[in-house]
Amino acid sequence: MSADSSYPTTVSTYLRPIDRDGLMAFAEKGRNNPNARGRNNVHTVMQGQYRSLSYVGKHALVVVDEPLHLFGEDTAPAPGEIALSGLGGCLAVGITAVATLKKVSLSKLEVFLEADIGNPAAWGAGGAEMEPAQMGFQNIRVKIAIEGDASREELAEIVRQANFYSPVANTMRNPVPMSVELAD
Repeated sequence: MSADSSYPTTVSTYLRPIDRDGLMAFAEKGRNNPNARGRNNVHTVMQGQYRSLSYVGKHALVVVDEPLHLFGEDTAPAPGEIALSGLGGCLAVGITAVATLKKVSLSKLEVFLEADIGNPAAWGAGGAEMEPAQMGFQNIRVKIAIEGDASREELAEIVRQANFYSPVANTMRNPVPMSVELAD
């Protein structure tokens, strides 16, 4: 039978894959040195009101602001939204890596994040008296829309594994030692 435009055709397009051989070499390096640590560096400069610019390596500036009802100019995402975008990006990277490991081609990957956050302490400027555990995100909900050449169960396992190993998700789930002090 010849191709005829009157018959519907199915077209599958997959997301651009990552280098599987490179991923496997990176994984082997991690197995051989499980205590290795990388480092992330950011330099943030306040412009005024609540608008700040963060310099992250050679990349475009990350602009942060607050919405009008929190006395910002609403020119950019709020800090909590930037934190959620880091979580979404990290989960997407992990899902892509695990799918690559399992030789699953993905045709769709979207991460939807929502978090409950309050600031009754007004950033420590005389608002409600709060304990650290009462501040910040109180609940984070993530939904993953994923499609590829695998069953729903296999895709769910990819998401589960990526979530388990996500550095950003684990940073948000677990207490992390942190110091904040004046620079020299």
